[in-house]
Amino acid sequence: MMGTPTLDRKLLAILAADMVGYSKAMEADEAGTIKRLKAIRAELINPAISERHGTIIKLMGDGTLVAFDSVVDAVACAAEFQNAVAARNADLPEPERIVFRVGINLGDVALVDGDVYGDGVNVAARLEHLAEPGGVVVSGTAYDHLQGKLDWPLDFAGEQQVKNISRPVRMYRLRLDGKRARRPLLKMIPRWAKTAAASIVALALAGGGVWWFLQPEPLSGKPLLAVLPFNNYGGDEASGRLADGLTEDIITDLARFPEFEVVARNSTEVYKGKPVDARQVASALHVGFVVEGSIQRQSGRVRITAQLIDAKTGHHLWSENWDRPAEDVFAVQTEIAEQVANRLGGGVGLIQEAGRAAAKRKRPENLNAYDYYLLGSEKIEKLTKADDEEAIAFLNRAVELDPGLARAWVELYHAHDLMGVFGVNPESNRKVAADVAERAVRLDPSDAEAHAVFGMSLANKGDMGRGKSEFDTALRLAPGSSEILTFYSGYAARFGEPERGAQMVDKVMRLDPNYPMWASNFFAPAYFMAGRYEDAVTMLERMTPNNYQKWTWVVRSSSLAALGRTDEAHASAMETLKQHPEVTVESMISEPGLSIIERNRFLETMPLAGFPACAKPEALANLAKPVRLPECEAGKAKPLEQP
Repeated sequence: MMGTPTLDRKLLAILAADMVGYSKAMEADEAGTIKRLKAIRAELINPAISERHGTIIKLMGDGTLVAFDSVVDAVACAAEFQNAVAARNADLPEPERIVFRVGINLGDVALVDGDVYGDGVNVAARLEHLAEPGGVVVSGTAYDHLQGKLDWPLDFAGEQQVKNISRPVRMYRLRLDGKRARRPLLKMIPRWAKTAAASIVALALAGGGVWWFLQPEPLSGKPLLAVLPFNNYGGDEASGRLADGLTEDIITDLARFPEFEVVARNSTEVYKGKPVDARQVASALHVGFVVEGSIQRQSGRVRITAQLIDAKTGHHLWSENWDRPAEDVFAVQTEIAEQVANRLGGGVGLIQEAGRAAAKRKRPENLNAYDYYLLGSEKIEKLTKADDEEAIAFLNRAVELDPGLARAWVELYHAHDLMGVFGVNPESNRKVAADVAERAVRLDPSDAEAHAVFGMSLANKGDMGRGKSEFDTALRLAPGSSEILTFYSGYAARFGEPERGAQMVDKVMRLDPNYPMWASNFFAPAYFMAGRYEDAVTMLERMTPNNYQKWTWVVRSSSLAALGRTDEAHASAMETLKQHPEVTVESMISEPGLSIIERNRFLETMPLAGFPACAKPEALANLAKPVRLPECEAGKAKPLEQP
């Protein structure tokens, strides 16, 4: 038998990039698009590749494949040309902008006739598709070789199952909006001082802190988090007070999230001013995650850094820095505490993402109630009927194992409500949703999201007064929670406050720019009801049509019509009717609980999109309190009033 020829193999960093919206741009202006793309390659991309010693393997019209011997060079090249392209785009009108996505992987590839093949290339290409426009996504293998070698922070973005790759791929998003703050003062500490400090901590743990070692692992299965005292690099008392206040605020804000437990401040105070390894903290406090940070005041400005560390491995999962004027340190303190809390714990926070990843690695027989809750909540966010069915199965298992797990009942509300939206036994599912929401509030009256879902269930039944009261309670419990603000934004117009709803969306965008895709189901209607049609359409671009619900389709079609994009609006309306043939103007304005503001918005915009006005007799029979249009019931017109 003849042996298989030996391939020329090499470990390379592969950068895959392509242009966003290439086909649409070519259709609109082929010659101009080609000219602009060639100019950007010649003036910005190719020089960056050359500077970082990359080799262009192939050009594919709108795409590029580049190989680097160094993964640091690959990521730095991507960051530099993405920032350069963004700066160039800032001065151009929207139709003339060229935007790229980039994916980077470090892997073993086969070199054949000047081309590269293998999973190392395929993963880079898949990650490029998952990157946001103008963004860079890096694989876990690349990330592991970047520690301490890169000026740009990387945010953990979870694990993805990508096409034709059997194993899940860890993803990290490169943060292009600022370099990670340095810690020059730490470098100035002599080795003997670090050793002495470590000895002091060890003595403290051996004395008053010995009980930490005797603590059992948390029985709830929830991850445990410690927030270390923020370091004060300014040295003055004012900076010290700010550091203490920020540490306390972050602990307080994170303690509002039921997804994890937070160690009390008196248990972490022993580490104040001490250079401590996160793994040492994990061993001492039995925590899975550590938040640490620093504050430095200089020339009228305050510079603050924060980072989340996987305490068992020492890997940085997230880092961020802020540079603000120091005039109002309390406003800075509040803003940063809210941002950290939302990034780590709000909605699909990084701690929850890490928990989901860990649950997936376990065998089914080893899963506990909390693991089932995590897996169920992840399935809901896929926004498909099949995933939602799996979510209900996971969550039912969670409450079977732990009937007192309030957060699992909260997620069951979302799952059953969504199933009703998909048209599966709507009345039955909405009744179950209302029952589990009320149960969640009874189990944990301090859970802000439990009050929010109870408020949603009440509003959906037409009880606006109690619904708004529950939402207000949720906001009092967690005033800076992006998740609560998200839910409230979708109902603000129903409470007669459309502008407030849009403002809540604006706040969430500031608190959590990486908001999850499902949030668009709340944000788009909030903007639509406030008359911000362009923002509503932009929101829906983060979703794909297979994630659209009936309201999503109507909001998109009507917003396009209101913007004068008539052809797109009509096409969207036709697709809506294909998916939901029962949709008419009358059916939408007869939805239970709608405010007069919401009804008038549909009346103004739906006819422009081409939706039929009158509900069919069989549809009318299914409406509890139909609101009729004059042209649909001649001589018997009913005024537009609250049903």
